[in-house]
Amino acid sequence: MSKWSTVRLGDLYSVHNGLSKSREYFGSGYPFIAFKDVFNNFFLPRQFDGLVQTTTPEQDSYSVKRGDVLITRTSETYDELGMSSVALCDYPHATYNGFCKRLRPVTDSVLPEFIGYYLRTPQFRNEFQKFSSMTTRASLKNENLLSMQISLPPMPEQRRISDILFAYDELIEDNRRQIELLEEAAQRLYKEWFIDFKFPGCENVAIIDGLPEGWKTVSASKSAEISIGKTPSRKISEYFCMDGVPWASVRDLGNACAFIAQTSESLTNEAIDVCNVKIVPEGTILLSFKLTVGRVSIAMRPMATNEAIAHFKYSDPTLREYLFEYLSSFQYSRLGSTSSISVAINSSIVKAMPIVVPNAGVLSDFHYVCGPLFDQIKALVQQTSLLSEARNRLLPKLMSGEIEV
Repeated sequence: MSKWSTVRLGDLYSVHNGLSKSREYFGSGYPFIAFKDVFNNFFLPRQFDGLVQTTTPEQDSYSVKRGDVLITRTSETYDELGMSSVALCDYPHATYNGFCKRLRPVTDSVLPEFIGYYLRTPQFRNEFQKFSSMTTRASLKNENLLSMQISLPPMPEQRRISDILFAYDELIEDNRRQIELLEEAAQRLYKEWFIDFKFPGCENVAIIDGLPEGWKTVSASKSAEISIGKTPSRKISEYFCMDGVPWASVRDLGNACAFIAQTSESLTNEAIDVCNVKIVPEGTILLSFKLTVGRVSIAMRPMATNEAIAHFKYSDPTLREYLFEYLSSFQYSRLGSTSSISVAINSSIVKAMPIVVPNAGVLSDFHYVCGPLFDQIKALVQQTSLLSEARNRLLPKLMSGEIEV
């Protein structure tokens, strides 16, 4: 085995806090790297949803360049603290959020791809949490971060390890792009058929009161069996685990695509039984109606959710694609005032929300055309889960030197 050296992060990086600005500066301007961009990715994506108005001095001070490590510095829970994401390119004019710290290399002895994987290992994450403090929020001081130690192999071995792991991520990224294209195709079909009313045979159907003849509007509770999730008491830590019944949060829905296979937390069977948490079957459509309203995904296996998510269980299999697209495109601001919708809608409103139901023939035809797209997405999500699991099994073994390369 080659000789690995133990070094302090402070010998490899300088540290800098992130940019904090008031709300009115956001929504336009230059690229802004949000907390979620760091939390959800080993490596920073090429593009970001966030925009912020920044000055040239701010862009210089809070810049992001290849090799930089962004790491979450504060959170409500330990699990969200110390999640890292590494820049593999320069990001002109971009800045990063104040809930993160930036580690900038002061030496060329670390390969960015290698450190991106190393900092996500369970071993490092456990060590990281030992250095953090918890009052009302988990937090980390600069001196504690820089004093942490990591093990580095010689550069050629760093590259070989990174190449092995990166091959998995390239396949995962290819799947993500395919899923995105399939979702866009399904959305276009939905719009053509059910927004523009250009479905097969539409020329022979009259429009009555704004809907094709034979279509109707019913309450959501008439189109599906609706239930609401639940959160067991956080005071009983034994209720939560890493390998129990998957328990979806609004953030999990945000990280998922049309199908959700993985959740960040799980519940024990005891929590399910004692707290009477409902487990929904595979195929149930999940809708967030609190915090961030309108996130939609289909459960790929039996799972539970928190109380911010409603479950739509349907008996007619031809409803799957239509109901998913309907809920995904629904204008939830129609259900109340803008100020209240930005926070939440309640379960009674969800159950009473209007659902336009096409006639059985159109639904069946849409299922026939769109169903294969959803089946392909589901297969790609399953494949991605297997790739992620394989990479995560390899990760600690490669990073500890247990497997030589």
